[in-house]
This record gives sequence, structure tokens and C-alpha cells, in this order.
Amino acid sequence: MKVIETPKFQARFLLPKYWLTWLGVGILYTISWLPYRLQLGMGRGLGRLFYNFVPKRANIARRNVELCFPEKSADELEDLVRRNMENTGIAFFETGMAWWWPDWRIRRKLHVHGAEHIKAPLAEGKGVLMLMFHFLSLEVHARMHGFVKPAVGLYRPHNNAVMEFLQTRGRGRSNKYLIPRTDVRSMLQALNQGEIAGYLPDQDYGRKRTVFVPFFEVAETSTTTGTTLFAGNANCVVVPSTCFRRADGSGYDLSFYPQFENFPTGDELADATRINKMVEFAVQQAPEQYLWVHRRFKTRPNPGDPDLYQG
Repeated sequence: MKVIETPKFQARFLLPKYWLTWLGVGILYTISWLPYRLQLGMGRGLGRLFYNFVPKRANIARRNVELCFPEKSADELEDLVRRNMENTGIAFFETGMAWWWPDWRIRRKLHVHGAEHIKAPLAEGKGVLMLMFHFLSLEVHARMHGFVKPAVGLYRPHNNAVMEFLQTRGRGRSNKYLIPRTDVRSMLQALNQGEIAGYLPDQDYGRKRTVFVPFFEVAETSTTTGTTLFAGNANCVVVPSTCFRRADGSGYDLSFYPQFENFPTGDELADATRINKMVEFAVQQAPEQYLWVHRRFKTRPNPGDPDLYQG
């Protein structure tokens, strides 16, 4: 099994090319010690700057919600985009919380629901393929999950060596180990050994291991078949999980849902459709907290199909 080991500090991290990285990290680290509600307010302010001065990302979010919620009025859609940008700003500060807050501080913000849905299959010797979705509190989600039951995660390395050092250490807190995201064999091994392994099936990963099924009102959305692959080849159950930031600033609701029954079915289209329905259910609970700045509908069924993000 190929496991990403916790990196050690290297002298080369002090080279001048990393000084700006360290400056940014130092500022974020310092901010992370401020009161939680103050950080939320700062995040919303940063998000308003994104909304007004980073039009590219706001436009992607705008297009995504237009496609997913055609029943909403123009004013409702724009209000959702604005609130989504505010939550995007909050997510920036949540990264510092997830990576550097001591256990006692982050535990005070944790409210767990449905933990029995992961504990029961583990007691039976099964692994848990835990479906997590790209909500803006994802870094906090991963950190908090470790307090319920430490898990294994898939991982994409960072191009910046200093950020790779910090990111790997930050994401390893509270949990077990990380696996390269392309290493299917190691992921299957972990599941067969009775581990909880986090998996995110809700982005556009291109055409490889993909089918096109509905997601909200977009009839043909590129959707990975990875969930079916892992669930069909490992001794595991599939359990969805969400983590939402509470509107009153009192913390986060970490929820685990009942395992998927009769999954996989042998029909990749049906399985992918079921996954997308679960993502829709999660998004509808807190649409302003979802990662709408990702071009979810970039890959079309045919290379010559119109680009949904043009015009």
C-alpha cells in the first residue's frame, strides 16, 4: 500500500522563492487565533471582495446556479451567488482553523449526528466508503471527522513545496493517513482492512471512468463511476456524510446518513444517478455553502457540444 508520509521540514523551505508563501501562511496562522465569530465576519468581508473584484469566479458560480435552479428569479439567484462568495471567504479562514486549532478548541464547535451509521459496519469488520461533498467547510469536515472515527483520505499533492508540507500535516491531523488519489489499489486495500475512506464523487473529473447522468436540471452531467468501482470491489458499505456551518455561528453539524442499500446495482448509470441525488439532497440543505466556483458542467457528452460556460 502506498501511503503519503507526514513530511518533515526541509532547509530549502527557507529559500527566497518561498518567502511570500511563508508571509501569507503566517498571516493566516495569526488570524486563526482570533475569536471564531470575528473570523466569520472577516471571511464574509473577504467574500464580498471576491464577489465585486474577482468576476471570473463569481461568473462561474452564477452560471452553475442558473443551470441548477432555473425556477429561481434573477434576484434570488444573485442573492445566492453573493452569499456563496461570502461563504467562500469564510472557507479561507476555516483552513487555518482546520490545520492549526488545538483539539479542545475545534471540539467545542462540533455537533455530531448519526455516528451509528459508521460505527455499526466497522463493528462487523467492514470498511466504510464515506461520501463527502465539496462544501466550503470541507477542511473542517475532514478535521472534525477524526474526532468521531479517524479515517483515510485520497490526496492530490500541492505544486508549492511549502504548501505541500503544511497541507499534508494539516490534513493529517485527527485522521490516519493519506493515499494518492490515483492509487485505486491502496484505496481498495484500506477498505478491505476495515478502514473508513473518504471519497468525493461530485466534481467534473473529465471523461475517464465517467457516465453522463442528471444533476439538478442538467440532464447530462459528467459523473465519476469511482463510487461503484470501490463499493463493488471492497468489503465495504457506502455512507454519505455532510458538514454544514451553523448560521448562528455556534459551530458545525457533522452528519452521517444511513448506508446505501443494494449498492452497487451492476448498472453504472443507475448508481451514478443515485449518487447525484444524494449530492442534490445535501446541496439543498445549504446551497450557499456549496463550491459553486467549480466548472461542474465543463465536460459535455460529445466534444463538439456547446460549452455551457460561454455566452
